[in-house]
Parts: sequence; structure tokens; C-alpha cells
Amino acid sequence: MKGVLVILDGLGDLPNRQFGDKTVLEVAHTPNLDFLANRGDMGMMHSVKPGFTPASDDAIVSIFGNKLMSATRGMLEAHGTGLKIIRGDLAYRVNFATIDNLKDGNVLDRRVGRTLTDNEAKILANELNNKIKLPVKFEFIPTIQHRATLVFKGGFSDNVSGNDSTYLLGKHVPIDKVGRCYPLLEDENAIYSANVVNEFLEHAYEILDKNNVNSERKRKGLLPANYLLLRGPGVEIPKLKQYKKWMSISYMPLEIGFSKLSGMETFSFPYPPLKRLDAYENLHEGLNMASEFSIKVLKKHYEDFDYAYIHIKETDLPGHDNKPFEKKAMIEYLDKNLFKFLKEFALSKSVKICVTGDHSTPCRLKAHSDDPVPVLFYNPSSKLNREIKFCEKNAIRGNLGTFNGGDLFKVIGFDR
Repeated sequence: MKGVLVILDGLGDLPNRQFGDKTVLEVAHTPNLDFLANRGDMGMMHSVKPGFTPASDDAIVSIFGNKLMSATRGMLEAHGTGLKIIRGDLAYRVNFATIDNLKDGNVLDRRVGRTLTDNEAKILANELNNKIKLPVKFEFIPTIQHRATLVFKGGFSDNVSGNDSTYLLGKHVPIDKVGRCYPLLEDENAIYSANVVNEFLEHAYEILDKNNVNSERKRKGLLPANYLLLRGPGVEIPKLKQYKKWMSISYMPLEIGFSKLSGMETFSFPYPPLKRLDAYENLHEGLNMASEFSIKVLKKHYEDFDYAYIHIKETDLPGHDNKPFEKKAMIEYLDKNLFKFLKEFALSKSVKICVTGDHSTPCRLKAHSDDPVPVLFYNPSSKLNREIKFCEKNAIRGNLGTFNGGDLFKVIGFDR
């Protein structure tokens, strides 16, 4: 194996008052990442381009050298979910969410307070699949926690919007109103497609709001999962650059779908189900599984591939929830486990290591931002040996400079 790319989702951050106006990376205890930084180079990366606030799909599509129009979030997640998709099927990424009522459309929580258990999501999904009657076929599949995938089968147009106002027109800041799906062109199929999606959403609210699962949740003082937020519509099968010499260790539908469609051998594991109300207990369990699984797969298959792509999701979520101490704890856990192994792996196998993020999710913003992410690149042939910490402040001064995501592999010397 020549190199390993680790993407920590939402890694980039801004100074936090809780940490004396320092970033999470500045205060986190990361001796193994720092070891690699002391013997490597650092820089800053705009995962797409300066001034652009990327979603995760935008970021990984761009970092691997593709144009943004090459793929949509809905199509990537549908393939990662394992659905059989043909051209013309309209695919969306979905959040179970909470609104006050359909008339006012005030979004109370975009993720049902992160307390929707996997079992509850499955029950609600079955209700939608069995009770909604449309003139077209559809599949609604719950994935992990509050997430789901929705596919309308047939010859649809993707010149339609989602209804998730946070992601309309390139916005990535939380908006507290439900939108309607609308045609983006005055085209018969686009208008028809928007009407079908809106009819589905109206039926979905009626079914979800009255469901026993949500009645019981409200009785317990929990938010009901009574609405669906849709984004990333697509009807075209993504055409992505192929990475046949790569392996991917990924476990979320987006990254699984992207990796498979990019020609990578994809290794994954079933994410631990959320059974209780503590979402972060579940996330730490998932983080532990991701770290151990990555180590296991690298040990077994490092001779079979030139490169490995590892995507860690959990580090993004504390940013959305303004939990800098949780983000710090996750990074420190990864340093103590995954990066301890990668340091020893790199030294013993003479393997290059690149660590970066797909985008910034600053805790104080509770959303993605257009801030660049730090990049750490360890090259076994480097003669550097100094005392420096891996963090944004030092990465800004790094030898790699500031560049766009599409140039990452050229900067660090990885190939397809």
C-alpha cells in the first residue's frame, strides 16, 4: 500500500469561547497526529472552492476530482442503501423531522432531537410504504438514526427542488420553515414530478402525525417524527472518476454509494442501532466500531490495494449540535486508537498518510461553513523533525499552502 486518506467529517472549526478562543484541534490532546505533523507537511484546503459552503457530497465528489454536477446526494445515498436504481428514478436523501403543523410549517427540529430509535424509524417507514397510495411506485428506506432514502420509480425529472429550506439555493444554515418542492423549469415533467413529491409529503404528514409511535413519543415528552425533509434530488446515475486501485472503509450510505460508484472495493459494517435516547452514547459506540473495523481491514488487505480511503462520520455531529467538548473527545479517541495504529503502520510499512476534513462544521455556527479545512500529510521520505501541533493555526502556515479539493491528490502525490 502506498497511501491512506482519512477524512474526518466536519473537522474544521473556529475558535470557541469554551476553549479560550482556541479551536477544538488546538486544545485536543493528539500526540499521534502531532507526531505525523512533526514529520510531515500541513496546509489548508477549500474542499470545493473559496466562498463555497459544501455539503458532504459536494466535498467528497470534488476531492476525488469530479465536477459537482457528476452526482446528486439522493442518487449517491440510494446506491449506498443498496436500492436498485435505473435512470429516471427520482432519488432523495431524507431526514425525519419535527414540525408544529403542516399549515404553519415551523421546523422544531431537523433531526427529531437525535432521539429517534432505529426501531421507531422502521415502524414509521413501514407505515409510509404501506399506506401512501400514489399513481407511481416508491421506496422509502430508513438508514441510520433520523436518516432515510426515498426513491420514486419511473421516468421523472430532477429539475425539482427538495423541501429542506436549509439546502435550497445553496444555503447551508438552519432555516425554521418547511418549503414545498417546486419545478425548476416550466417543463411538463418537472411540474408533474414536483406534484407527485408534494402529494407524497402531504400524505406522509397525515400518517406520521397520527401514528402510535409519535403519540407515545409525545406522551414521554419527546419530539414526534411527524415530517420529512428532502434534499439532493437526482435521476441520473452518477458518472464518477474510477479508483480501481483503492479500497474504501465507509459505513454511511453517502460514502458507501460514492465509493462503489467510484470503482473502489468497499468495506463496511452494520452501524450499531440507536436503542436508547442518548444519541452520543450511540455515536461513540459507532466511532469505536469504525476505528476497530478500519484497523482490522487495513491489517488484512493492505497488500491488496495501492490506497485506502477511510471516512469517519461522527466528528461532524458535535459541530451541528454546538458540542465542542464532544468533538474534542471524539478526536482524542481517534488519536489514541486509529491514529496510533496509523502512525505505527506508516512507520513499519513506509506508507503515506493524509488526514483532512470534507468541510468545516464550526460548533458555534451549528452548520457547515465555507472555511477551509486543515490538511496533514505524512511522507515517510520526509526529513522533517520538529515540535508542532496539528491544528488550523499551524496548517495555515504549512508548506502545502492553500488549495482546492480537486488538487489534493496532485499536492500529496496520490494517484488513481
